[in-house]
Amino acid sequence: MKNISIIFLFFTLSCCIQKQNVVDAPQGFQGDVWAFYTQNPILKGQEQNALAKISIRMPQGQGGQSLASLHLKIGAETDLRDIERMEVFVSGSNPEMEGAVLAASVKAEQKILSIPCNAPLTAGENFLWLSCKLTAEANVQHKIDIQVEKVQLSKYGSVAAKIANTANPKYIGWALRQRNQEQVHTYRIPGLVTTKQGTLIAVYDVRYENDRDLPANIDVAINRSKDGGQTWEPMKIIMDMGPGANDGIGDPSILVDEQTGTIWVAALWSHGNRGWFGSGPGLSADETGQFVLVKSEDDGQTWSKPINITPQVKNPAWRLFFQGPGMGITLRDGTLVFPAQYKDADAMPHSTLIYSKDRGQTWQAGTGAKSNTTEAQLVELSDGSLMLNMRDNRGGSRSVATTKDLGQTWTEHPSSRSALIEPICMASIIRVASKKMGDPRDVLAFSNPHDAKERKNMSIKLSLDEGQTWPEAYHLLLDERKGYGYSCLSMIDKNTIGLLYEGVRELYFVRIPLKDILKN
Repeated sequence: MKNISIIFLFFTLSCCIQKQNVVDAPQGFQGDVWAFYTQNPILKGQEQNALAKISIRMPQGQGGQSLASLHLKIGAETDLRDIERMEVFVSGSNPEMEGAVLAASVKAEQKILSIPCNAPLTAGENFLWLSCKLTAEANVQHKIDIQVEKVQLSKYGSVAAKIANTANPKYIGWALRQRNQEQVHTYRIPGLVTTKQGTLIAVYDVRYENDRDLPANIDVAINRSKDGGQTWEPMKIIMDMGPGANDGIGDPSILVDEQTGTIWVAALWSHGNRGWFGSGPGLSADETGQFVLVKSEDDGQTWSKPINITPQVKNPAWRLFFQGPGMGITLRDGTLVFPAQYKDADAMPHSTLIYSKDRGQTWQAGTGAKSNTTEAQLVELSDGSLMLNMRDNRGGSRSVATTKDLGQTWTEHPSSRSALIEPICMASIIRVASKKMGDPRDVLAFSNPHDAKERKNMSIKLSLDEGQTWPEAYHLLLDERKGYGYSCLSMIDKNTIGLLYEGVRELYFVRIPLKDILKN
């Protein structure tokens, strides 16, 4: 009997404690409050970084009051020294952040933070956005974990926020190039490599006047990082074929010679209207787009003059031949390989490759892997064959083919047009780990917008069977927002993936620990 009494007393106390932890809506309040957490990195250099959208629904007859304050909880993973300020924006009945008005701004100085707002609320649904700006010294190896706990209404008091989705900790990254930065309209077409000295080099288009493709006033530039992406050197133009739109050059691809350390960048030079639509048969710059290289032998500090290899690799009957943007690779036997693409005499596009067996002195082209495919990326498989992962103009998913003879013949891969969805966009694929290189695993990484129709949901996926399957257990949604969608991966070290990808007219860089995706 005594034991029963103790159990009953314990049960009663537990119920009381649980009841005290439940925050009910105040008496008389008939609305509700929801917190919708965004899925996106928090970027250094960016003035606004959305953390959550807050919906406050005020029933008819309960308007005419204001949001007095917003109460947050800052998680254990967050280092307050990374945050310059926390802000609240009000967008009224508009559920989008664009055009929202700043209502409050405070420094984050304690783990539980209250932000005074005094934001008017009207009958119906009211939207607010929680945002933060990072310090210049914010650590790109850290994360931001902030949750909305409750709101304080001027009339009804404290109301707990209902959680619409999981508040995952967000990666800290870089808005590496922002629209209109240094008087440049748009930055596009990312490539990323890690050199033999451990330097990260980001390469991209500098589109001075608009966001359009060639022909246009475009140069190719780089940024270098010597500390794994924590800091970046200023932008440096490495390919400039002349002033104005008449000699634009772009769509870069970057490759590290893993034997010599030489870094190569390939790009398409359009002399006049010799871009995708204006290029024709022939070999001269007046007739067709030109396949141009530059190289660096000092870890990307200085670069050679342009080297035109068009006569080496282009069939004169084709209407255009140029690189697949992103990155090239060095094979285990030392062969240098760039992905490439061409439009045949009938203007039908094909993905292919070019390769050099003499450290870049001469180059040769492969044959077309598949019709109506364009921008592609390459990875060497454990059996020595090459996998070409291709943008397919049919839409909906990626095409994949393999070759054992450097692109002279191709075999369709079992995963082609089924395993990797896409909205017709460039993508990236790299080797993460290889049994041939002494690792117990064979792992590939892939990035693209994970959607069959729209360029949104930038994601990273891993395959543990060399691209046969890409299990959902190894998918990471990094950025749900719409963007221009191109991306490029590189291993920063054996445990960390680097990703450079496009927002809207901007380029973002993020580091992702491999364990965050593998989870074991």
